Order: sequence, then structure tokens, then C-alpha cells
Amino acid sequence: MFDRVKIIDQAFKDRVAASDLPSSLILSEDNIGLKNHQLFDLFDSQIMSRHLDYLARRTKGKTFYSIGSSGHEGLAALAMATRQTDMAFLHYRDGAFLIQRRKQTPGLTPLYDMLLSFAVSSEDQISGGRHKVLGCAETMVPPQTSTIASHLPKAVGAAHSLALAKRLNLQDRKMPDDAIVLCSFGDASFNHSTAQGALNAAAWAAYQRSPMPIVFICEDNGIGISVRTPKGWVENNARNKPGLHYISCDGRDINDAWRGAQAAVDYARTHRRPVFLHMQTVRLLGHAGADIEANYTKTNIIEAAEANDPLLHTARILMDQTGVSGEELVARYDAMRERVDRVAEEALARPKLETASAVMESIIPDTDLRPAPELPSKQVRDQCFVKDQAGLKKPQPLAKHINYALADLMLQYEGVAVFGEDVARKGGVYGVTQGLLDKYGHARVFDTLLDEQTILGNAIGMAQNGFVPIPEIQFLAYLHNAEDQIRGEAATLSFFSNKQYQNPMVVRIAGLGYQKGFGGHFHNDNSLNVLRDIPGIVVACPSAPEDAGPMLRECVRLAHSDGRVVVFVEPIALYPMTDLHGDGDKGWLAPYKAPAEAKDIMLGEPGMHGGGGDLLIISYGNGHYLSRQAAKRLLGEHQINATVMDLRWLQPLNEDAIVKAAKKAKHILIVDECRRSGSLGEQLMAVMLEHNIDKPIKRETAEDSFIALGTAANLTMPSADSITAAALDVCGVSK
Repeated sequence: MFDRVKIIDQAFKDRVAASDLPSSLILSEDNIGLKNHQLFDLFDSQIMSRHLDYLARRTKGKTFYSIGSSGHEGLAALAMATRQTDMAFLHYRDGAFLIQRRKQTPGLTPLYDMLLSFAVSSEDQISGGRHKVLGCAETMVPPQTSTIASHLPKAVGAAHSLALAKRLNLQDRKMPDDAIVLCSFGDASFNHSTAQGALNAAAWAAYQRSPMPIVFICEDNGIGISVRTPKGWVENNARNKPGLHYISCDGRDINDAWRGAQAAVDYARTHRRPVFLHMQTVRLLGHAGADIEANYTKTNIIEAAEANDPLLHTARILMDQTGVSGEELVARYDAMRERVDRVAEEALARPKLETASAVMESIIPDTDLRPAPELPSKQVRDQCFVKDQAGLKKPQPLAKHINYALADLMLQYEGVAVFGEDVARKGGVYGVTQGLLDKYGHARVFDTLLDEQTILGNAIGMAQNGFVPIPEIQFLAYLHNAEDQIRGEAATLSFFSNKQYQNPMVVRIAGLGYQKGFGGHFHNDNSLNVLRDIPGIVVACPSAPEDAGPMLRECVRLAHSDGRVVVFVEPIALYPMTDLHGDGDKGWLAPYKAPAEAKDIMLGEPGMHGGGGDLLIISYGNGHYLSRQAAKRLLGEHQINATVMDLRWLQPLNEDAIVKAAKKAKHILIVDECRRSGSLGEQLMAVMLEHNIDKPIKRETAEDSFIALGTAANLTMPSADSITAAALDVCGVSK
């Protein structure tokens, strides 16, 4: 029978009992430094991890086994070489690492906790039964799901945050100043653009002598599912990257794994520079539980890998260095199997999640995790805004309101940092962040390299070390190549950690259409659905200048105090807008009010303009601006008295407020500047249907088109004219 579990299991016992063990893989094992009790401790972690993999194969339907750690057990040495305060972003094959780290923390029950995760019990200490995932809040291991290098950017961000937190003496920081960050991944994932971007970002920082204390651990087993990694590819690629210190070791040999781990950790901790630890491993039992490796790999290759089983190498080292007999090691191995099986009986019987509400309970973090700091005194604020006094005395457009609000927030929250492409010296493409660098310095306002994955990953990592990052994405279209950092990483962390970890952040994105002189989908982009279907995140979109400050302050409060992931979409075309109804009327300007004087705008609170009951126009962003123009025409030319609702908050929608307003109106027009298919307008129509709003309803939306250049740019978008025409149509008025 081609049952590799039985073959590998029996081979270990037979070969150890007969002292038929593989030769050393390294030149010398002298003076490695591992004491006998440490070797036995590591061996126990390795065999515990192995028997967990075996158990999962035997108990299908009771355990939910995705990818095992067999062949990668040498990572236990890395856990022993590091501190519990060194945050670790783990590869999915690092069960032995997590076991070893848990063992080193008093009060934890590593085996039982691992089995609860295998069984996806609601009592699982990390995910609460939502995923079989490696993580442990008590030992600084944020949970990662089935990652394909998507965790590397945030690991770089966490490493970058260490020096910033120290420099700012950030009170909320989670890691000590001398901590390092660990990030492990496979040789196949090494080729992913996300991995290459993160490695490049770390090297880019180090090249400029910016502290970057991170150890990247590439666990090289030579294969990605069924695709072989070219021999020498990883080493030649990583060894020649400027700013990245390369160290290699063999993870199959626990002594060499310990040597390499110690060298990498010592270098990163001492020099505060990135290390690439290239650890040779071997993959046993195929890629995952359902994978039959024999379908695509020759038997002799499979057997050659099994002959270098890390457990066999550790057994040889133990026999050579401690004098333990093969029979004693086999007995220890069998005793571990019995222990795993015994504990499994209890863990597998523990409760599971049984309701949709229980599953969803951890999507949104707990509220009031951190109280908002007090507003600074008037004297302190006046000093901060000493160069802005002239501007504060007169009405300002949207861009300036956002600028002032950011300055106020940075004064109030010590952990707020603003960063992105061109945001510091230049002040952003549209000048929205001008002056912030002079006010707060390079530790809190800084330029990044041109890579949206790195920008968002940096925010995620900084958030896990006490910051409230406000990264800027230069254009909405630029988000699309990095959106998984929000969807797959930031937004999922509370869900998969059972609220033990959060990613408090406010992502500023300049977006939407109607820009003059810009075209194509890279600068004029009206696609928001990429954000709206992500569970748990907040999407805000200010249109009126006077709303920007209060909304941005609410966004930062949601991030800081409630741990929320927030996206703040800023309509580019409205940044400089001054007039509303005619040239020179300055109807779209407003004075900026200090936080102590401004009216709060809470999550979900819409803006209501006009009080007419003939028509309700529901919109946001540029659509709201245009709808205000249309409403004046409707009243003056057609005696249709409309109310214009500015949604402000696009996710989650305040359905109660929408339905309440809809019930008061005779007719309803939804104005959506995004595309007709897959847009917010569709959801609004569904809300009307589900709440039995039986009134004439119509949508005025953008066409299902990209945005053209020049005078054609607005031809596919709603306009004041088209909104007016749609309003007349829904109200049954002939044109």
C-alpha cells in the first residue's frame, strides 16, 4: 500500500532502533552550543508536530487539516533562538516553531491548543474555531491563513515600526525597542511579486541605513505544490540583493538549524538590518492532506526526501551527543503518539461554532479598546497652526480641510503617522499633506517607495505595534494591484484571531472621476466595489468641505479606539472646488472649524440638504455635488422640492436612515457616479425592495465603461443635466 504516513512512521522506528541513520549534512557539529536538555526539548517539539500531522491524516472529518509541517520541523530551533517578544509572521508549515514557542511560555498548553485548532473548536485559543491557523496572542504570533507571501509586507512594516516607536517614545507600542521581527515563507512563495516587493522594501530601507531588524526565513524544500524550484535560484537571487544579509543553514539538521537561526537573529538584533535566512528543508507527505504526490513525482525522489527526514537526523544527533539509545528514542516517539491521541480525544469533542452570528462575531473588534486622547490646549494648537492663521480665517476647499484635519489629528494622537508616495517633501500630488512634514518631522510624515503593497503592508505592521497609520494611496486605480493587503490581511485579522489582534488604520485614497485633464482608468477611476464587499471595514467618502474634518476624526477614532480598518475615499475633482451653482459664488467653500468647535459626524450619519418631500436624491462624493446643482434647477424651473441625502459612509450603509428618508419622499432618485453594474446603486435598490418602499425609483449611474481622456472624460458619467433629466423622469414630469 502506498501509504506514506505508515511508511515514514515505520521507517523512523525501524531505522532508529537499528541505528541506521543518515549521515551528517554539515561539515562539523562541534561547538554548536545546544545543551543536551535543549536537544531533547527540540526533539519533543518536532515529534509532537509530526504526530499532529499523522493524527490529522487519520481523523479526516474530525480534524480540518490543510497543510502540515512534516519535513519543516527544524523551525523549532528558530523558536528557541528567539524571544517571546519577537513578533513572528509564520509560514503555514511552522507547527514545530509554534509548539516550541508556546512551550517556552508558562501557563500555555501547546498540544491541547494545537489540537483545538486542528479540530476548529470554538475554544481554539487563536481563531475561536474559524480556521486551522498558526497563531498565539500570548507569544506575539499573529495568525496567518494560507498565505502566498501576502504576510511579508506587514512584517516589513512591523520591523520598520520598531525604530519609529523608539524615536517617538510611543506609549502604546507592543514590542520592546530591541525586538526583531521574524517572517517565514516557502521557496515557491519567494517568487511571488508580494514577496519580492517586501524583500526589496526591506533592502531599500537598509540601503539608506534606515533600521530594519527583520529575519526573512525562506524554508526551501525545493518544490511548490508540483513545480520544482530551480537549483540555486533562491540563493543566487537573495545573496546578491544589496542591503540584505544572506545566511544559509540546513533545517533538516537541528544543529545547523540552530547555528543559522542564532547567526541570523544575532545579526538582525545587533545591526538592526534585514537578514535572509535560507533554510533547507524537505517536504514530506505531499503538499496538503488531499495531495497525492505520487501522481506527479517519481517514487525514488519521494523516497530520497524521506531518507533525509529531519527526525532521523535529530535522532542521530541525540544518540551521538547524549548517548541515548535508539530504543529509548523510539519509546519516547511512541509515547508522544499516545499522548497526542489521548489529548485529541478530549480536544476533538470540544464544541464548534454553530450559528452564523457566532462565526461573524469577531469580524468587528471590540469597541473602546483604547480611549481617545484629550484634545490639546488652545495654546498648543495655536502654536502648531502658527503659519496657517491666514488660511484658517477664510473659507477653504476640501483639500485644505483634509490638510488641517490631519494636522489636528497628529497633534492629538501621538501614534498617527502619515506616509505614502510623495506625501512628505512634495505634500502629495495635490498638496493635501503640505506642511505636515514641517510640523511633525520625518518619523511621522515620510515618503515611501513606489509600491502600494509595501505602503499598505507598512501600515498593517505599524498598526500591530501601537501606531494608528494613515497611509495614502495616490489614486484609487493604484489600489487594485495591492487590494489583498486590505482584504486578505488587514480586514481578516480580527476575524481569525477572535478579536485578539486588530489592524487600526485609516487608508486615504484619492479617487473617483471628473478630473479635468486626466483620463484612463489610472487617474479617473470610479470603481469602489473592490472595497465595499470586504467584511468589517469602514468606507467613508466626504464631499462637502465642512464634512471632511469631522469625518476624518471619526475615522481615526474608529481605528484608535475600536481597532477598525477604515478607508477614506477623497473625491479628487472636489479637492480644489470653490463654486457650486455659478462662477464665483464660492458655494463649495467652508471655514475650517477646530475639533473643539466642530459638530461631530458619527459613523453612518448622513448629510441632509433641503427639506422637500417631492423627491429624495441619494448620492455621495461628486454625485452629491452634482445633485445639489440639479436640486436647485428642479426647484427653480420645475417647482420640484427635493431633499438631497449625502450618504457619507458607504460601508456599512445606514439602512435605517435611508429607509426613513425614503418613506418621507414621493419619488426617489439614486445618483451613483460609479458604474451601473456592481455599484452602490444596486445595493440601494435592494434596500428599497427589501424594505417595501413602493414608490417610483430610478437610478442615474455611470456607464459600464472606463473613463476616457479630454473632453470625452465625463461623457459616461452622471452630470447635473442628466441628474435633472432623471429626476424629471421619475417624478413623471415632461421635459
